[in-house]
Formats: sequence, structure tokens, C-alpha cells
Amino acid sequence: MPVTHAFFSVTVDLVVLTVQRETLSVLLIKRAFDPFKDSLALPGGFVTEGEDLMAAASRELAEETGLSTAEGHLEQLATYGTPDRDPRGRVVTVAYLALLPDLPAPRAGSDAAAAAWHPVPSLLDKEDVLAFDHHRILCDGVERARAKLEYSSLAAEFCPPEFTIAQLRRIYEAVWGATVDPRNFHRKVTGTPGFVVATDNYTDGDRGRPARLYRRGPASSLHPPLLRR
Repeated sequence: MPVTHAFFSVTVDLVVLTVQRETLSVLLIKRAFDPFKDSLALPGGFVTEGEDLMAAASRELAEETGLSTAEGHLEQLATYGTPDRDPRGRVVTVAYLALLPDLPAPRAGSDAAAAAWHPVPSLLDKEDVLAFDHHRILCDGVERARAKLEYSSLAAEFCPPEFTIAQLRRIYEAVWGATVDPRNFHRKVTGTPGFVVATDNYTDGDRGRPARLYRRGPASSLHPPLLRR
């Protein structure tokens, strides 16, 4: 019996996360065209002929929002290929997770009518807010980010080049959506070789005692991990 091969298009979608005002936020666009015109969606689009997937992800982010992943972390998240996920036909999407430091307001372009940061906590329980299956992709991206913070030093990607331990702790709290004990956290991150490196700089100390500033260390993993409660 002959095998019928599926013909499909390939897209890339991006879960772009940052921390703004101590809240985990995701970059969303407002779609300018059908399907799902005027709906919120993750930035992304079709991969062009001969284009690498990572290059397509970076291009779509720049075209739709004016932002670049050059200053942050970008990794492949997962592939989504449910046959009816796109009303235009059989479309398989490769999703990417981008973790970026606090950025200015994005600029809409290409097929996006608008682009803006949205607080993640207000989206996770609303399955019908995002176009296509982007709610599922968003949830997967947030869980990947939360898990990676347990065993890696990736939280520093959300921080400026120099930061206090309190600033780093608030990143964990924003991503995890939970309170972290300050003393245990300070002991863990400063006691793990290569996690953070102390600088000779301090905060100005206008409010309270000056705090030492740190920078990201060379370690890429934490052992034992810093577990969520």
C-alpha cells in the first residue's frame, strides 16, 4: 500500500520573556491579518526558502517587533504539529524561547498591528486569549524558563551587567511566581562556585546600607539545584 506523504509549511514562533517591574512579561503582537485578525499572538511567521530556523526566528522577531535576541538567550523550545492547529492548512511550527533583559517598548511591523509586553500571570489561565495554539506554547515556554532557573545560572540573563543579590532574587520570584527566602537564597548563590562573582562596586546607599554588586560567573549549572517550593 503506497504511503501518502504530508505536505506542510513550517513556521517559527517565539516565547520572548523579560522581567518588568518585578513581573514576568511576555512579548505579544496584535495580528493585522486573518486568521485571528486583531487577536493577540506570539511573534513569528513562515520560514523562507533556504532559511535556517534560528535565523528565521531572529528575523521574525526583528520584523514584527523591532527587537533583537543578540543581547539575550535564545533556544529551541519544542515543535508543534497538530493537523488542525492552523486554519490555513497543515502548518508545523518550531517554537523558540528567548530570555531578554528589561527592554524598551517594542515597535510593531510586518504583519503585526501592535506589539507590547503583557504580564504572564494574567495569561496562563486564559486559554482563549491567544491565537492558534499559542497559549499552549506560552505555557510550555514559561515552564521551561522556570525549570531552567532551578539548575542553571540563566536568571542573570534578566539582570543588568552588575546586580545585587536582592535584584537576582526578585528575578527568581517573578519567574517562579513564588516568594524566595532571602537568607537561604543569598547563601546558595554566593556559596555556589562560579554562580556569581563579587565586584568592587556597591549601590549608592541612598536608602539603607550600600549593597555589593555582582556579575554573572562562569558556571552554567547549579549543583545541587535551587528548587522551587
